[in-house]
Amino acid sequence: MRKWPWLEQKMSNTYHIVNGPNLNLLGQREPEKYGVTSFEAFLEGLRKTNPGLDIAYFQSNVEGELIDHLHEVGFGSRGIVLNAGGYTHTSVALRDAVAAITSPVVEVHVTNVYAREEFRHVSLLSPVCQGVICGLGLEGYAAALRALASS
Repeated sequence: MRKWPWLEQKMSNTYHIVNGPNLNLLGQREPEKYGVTSFEAFLEGLRKTNPGLDIAYFQSNVEGELIDHLHEVGFGSRGIVLNAGGYTHTSVALRDAVAAITSPVVEVHVTNVYAREEFRHVSLLSPVCQGVICGLGLEGYAAALRALASS
């Protein structure tokens, strides 16, 4: 029988930011939509302005890696800020992973998905997340962390 050690995790004080496909290109990709700041630069500032929060970061363009990471941290994290990118609208498997974990998850999008293409108006993740923040740029991540830290 295969053991799943993350199911036995104790609660940590760490908040996790998990970014999906193409978000590694923030600061380079479509700057008129996503801005000119890389996520790494934003994260450095986020950590400086929130010295009391332990913030871990993970990014992958691979759906299975995102699911594995959620399984690894999702039973012991104080909270997860998830920007699943395009998988938000297509991945039942990612939705099921979020539903399976016990840590609270806030869905974040840099742009206002409701002001974009119609296919982006439907999120498979929203029904299993604690909340959704979109359209605030990178500041949406900070708002999600504040919400998780206050709950």
